[in-house]
Amino acid sequence: MLEPVSVGLKFGFLAVLYLFLLWVSRSALKDLWRTTAARGVVAPAPAPDATGLHTASGVGSTDGLDPRLVVERAPGHVAGMEYEIGEGAIMGRGDQAEIRLEDPFASSRHARLVRQGGIIVLEDLGSTNGTYLNEELLNGPQPLHPGDRVRIGDSEFTYLDR
Repeated sequence: MLEPVSVGLKFGFLAVLYLFLLWVSRSALKDLWRTTAARGVVAPAPAPDATGLHTASGVGSTDGLDPRLVVERAPGHVAGMEYEIGEGAIMGRGDQAEIRLEDPFASSRHARLVRQGGIIVLEDLGSTNGTYLNEELLNGPQPLHPGDRVRIGDSEFTYLDR
């Protein structure tokens, strides 16, 4: 009577093991496809006088701009916690980072937020695993808009300017 139970447990263990391996390979391929797709996209050449930043009426004044990053999920942080960006901030694992990430996928100086006039710009600082803006790999400095999602490893933030 014990032998059929033992055989059933062995097959159950193998099934779970194969499902786990399938899940890991699917996740790896999904990230690989996303990275490959991001590299394959060719952006149109900017006009010679283009700055790459959006211009909007009333944005030049920084009086009403109160930029913040709200934690959606991040190891060592409470969801809903807010970071004031002010004139800018460095995100990373290192001691010099204003927004400290306890994420093994984050570099010590992973990304930088910089105020340029009335706009906050996000820039990857040559990190190993990259910085994602709205689930797309960041390829150079990009302006942030309210509601944008910034992801570094397992850490995800939402940008607000109240």
